[in-house]
Amino acid sequence: MADILIRGLNPSTLDRLKRRAKAAGRSLQSETRLILEKAAGRTLDESLLAAARWRKKLGDRGVDSVQALNEDRDR
Repeated sequence: MADILIRGLNPSTLDRLKRRAKAAGRSLQSETRLILEKAAGRTLDESLLAAARWRKKLGDRGVDSVQALNEDRDR
């Protein structure tokens, strides 16, 4: 795993990060890593894998949303 050094960080930013980490029960390093990973986003492959997991979890609902909306409008 790679390391990163951030120079010139505003002291108030560091204080906010420390407070955020403490409130979440994480170390400053863990909190900062989480923020950076979320900011970097997912790759296409990671997104496709996540979508496949959700489709498997939700299963076939057997409902066509377009049809359901049309039926609701017709009432």
